[in-house]
Amino acid sequence: MKGFGGRITWLGHAAFLIESPGGARIAVDPWIGNNPKFPKGFAFGRLDVVAATHGHFDHFGDDGIALARDSGATIVGIFELALHCDLRVAGAGARMGMPLARIGLVVPFPLGQKLVEVIGPAHTRHLLFTGQPIDAKRALEIGMVHQVVGSAELEGATSQLAQSIARNAPLALAGIKATIQRAISLRDSITHADLDEASARARQSADASEGRRAMLEKRRPNFRGA
Repeated sequence: MKGFGGRITWLGHAAFLIESPGGARIAVDPWIGNNPKFPKGFAFGRLDVVAATHGHFDHFGDDGIALARDSGATIVGIFELALHCDLRVAGAGARMGMPLARIGLVVPFPLGQKLVEVIGPAHTRHLLFTGQPIDAKRALEIGMVHQVVGSAELEGATSQLAQSIARNAPLALAGIKATIQRAISLRDSITHADLDEASARARQSADASEGRRAMLEKRRPNFRGA
């Protein structure tokens, strides 16, 4: 990279470690678990920014600032992953949804808690009760994503955001993130065994089986509340 002055280490597939001249360390798509090209014995050490672009956000602690970007349809799995990142950038054509009620399922408590934290109880109700996906514009309006750009600009916008964060003082970033995490830490003390049981009952219900069949058969489900 001309004029960069830092170091870029390729870690297989789309995974890289970027070390800036000022000492900032950025991991991009830090896929470890099933990446056959990942160097054996390599350790990331301290990270200031972790940019996850398509579901390879694994094997990391809470110190780095986590970024996520999305350009297409994001439903449940990758959507949940993005919610656990600190910042989210979406392409203008992205759609996000959580259609659990449409297939007879109850949202797991940790995911419901994260949704309430990110978009508030009112928007969480609408998203989960309707089960309908929302577009990037609406996601920006309710605070689900922080920035929306054209699909062709997504990679550049994510990179620019990561660089703007990495230019800041590493100790300050770590302290800011720790402060925010502490401020919301009481959520971890909430008991939810009864809600976990309700979620498990819903997964094993006849309605859940009917919901899955209806989705595969592309028809309206016939729920019976059992």
